Amino acid sequence: MKHVARKRFGQNFLHDKYVLEDITSAIGPAPDDTMVEIGPGLAAMTKGLLRTLKHMHVVELDRDLVARLEKDFPREQLTIHAGDALKFDFGAIPVPAGKKLRIVGNLPYNISSPLLFHLAEFASVVEDQHFMLQKEVVERMVAEPGCKTFGRLSVMLQWRYDMKLLFVVPPEAFDPPPKVESAIVRMIPVAEQLRCDGETLEAVVQKAFSQRRKVIRNCLAGMFTEEQIIAAGIDPTHRPEVVGLAQYVALANILKPV
Repeated sequence: MKHVARKRFGQNFLHDKYVLEDITSAIGPAPDDTMVEIGPGLAAMTKGLLRTLKHMHVVELDRDLVARLEKDFPREQLTIHAGDALKFDFGAIPVPAGKKLRIVGNLPYNISSPLLFHLAEFASVVEDQHFMLQKEVVERMVAEPGCKTFGRLSVMLQWRYDMKLLFVVPPEAFDPPPKVESAIVRMIPVAEQLRCDGETLEAVVQKAFSQRRKVIRNCLAGMFTEEQIIAAGIDPTHRPEVVGLAQYVALANILKPV
């Protein structure tokens, strides 16, 4: 029976075999990798990865799709975690000593940002991540200071990851086709993360970009003095999107030294 895509789960199933081959090639699975796929759906990507992988994990919320996966794949090949990826403990997946987790998926566009922030909590146990996301979201993730798309998502994810937009995927590669272009992003946890308190950095960045049309001195009024902003290496007359990651980290460390 054909599975009907459900809007509430943000389901758009990738079916273009050439795009699937490109994604599998970009991921470059090795037989003994510990890989987990978020939202396998109809298992188009899963099947491609399992041509190389001995075993993989998947996290799927839709119970009908869970039942289909259980029917189509033996347990020794696929471990199915039925549940919400937003609440899933990725750190609980067993990984051999000296190895790290590889995470992939066509992420539901309606929860992409909160899911990326949830996954960031597990960056220390992750080797890399390859995701299909709305192209606009990927552009915000990889944006550099000075770009109009540089914002909270850029700063918070670049604090934890080196990221690259690999290629764009057109709507017609999906069923049903989304109304937007998609893109594949590679995310590799940074080797040496700039030291600061994460919650403090989040608070600073959120306040800075809450009024992004204003200069940063006005955006951060009440949180920092002008002297403190200058001490962090920032021109107080600049707008938030011009300020780089290192300067936001410096502000966080003024507020809460580590």
